[in-house]
Amino acid sequence: MTIRVLLADDQALLRSAFKVLVNSEPDMEVVGEAADGAQAVALARSERADVVLMDIRMPGTDGLAATRMITADPELSDVRIVMLTTFEVDEYVVQSLRAGASGFLGKGAEPEELLGAIRIAHAGEALLSPAATKGLIATFLAQGPGADVVGEEGRGRTERLAALTAREREVLVLVAGGLSNDEIAERLDVSPLTVKTHVNRAMAKLGARDRAQLVVTAYESGLVRPRVE
Repeated sequence: MTIRVLLADDQALLRSAFKVLVNSEPDMEVVGEAADGAQAVALARSERADVVLMDIRMPGTDGLAATRMITADPELSDVRIVMLTTFEVDEYVVQSLRAGASGFLGKGAEPEELLGAIRIAHAGEALLSPAATKGLIATFLAQGPGADVVGEEGRGRTERLAALTAREREVLVLVAGGLSNDEIAERLDVSPLTVKTHVNRAMAKLGARDRAQLVVTAYESGLVRPRVE
């Protein structure tokens, strides 16, 4: 199946480079280009994109606002968003994940990384590299768990943790630590398929779109409190 990719970036030259790269792969194609967030939302709907490469900083409707609009639309629930940043760890990373992005990638990434990111996001996995995860943890440390999550939303996320089994909570903690299914399986001495089942059940119980949202929930609920090195 061909992965339908939408490019959202205000730099035409960068979009052109990404388009050539993506279209060179037999399993993916660029179905649209947007210069701002509003265009990205419209094209995500009209072109039925599978994955959106979304620049955070764009004029008018920025990438964060566009991501929120896409993830809030039930008809676009299958769309996965990879945020593009000038630096892999910046002030908008946590906001991007809270907005519903599947992960983020530095614009200086190698071509293979970009293509891999599209495939990972399309598969419903979290695009959180070790460096990015470290930065994410550092940001949560600075803000404190759930620093800007209040009201019913914040309470709801915490309460839903009670629905998890002990094993699902254990797996959630390891997911939040940046471990892959294979790494978790080795740590817990179970099969990767068993880990995948626990992850999927945790996602369903917590109302998470994908693995990245599990990481957000783990920190915002206070389930995971990283140590200061």
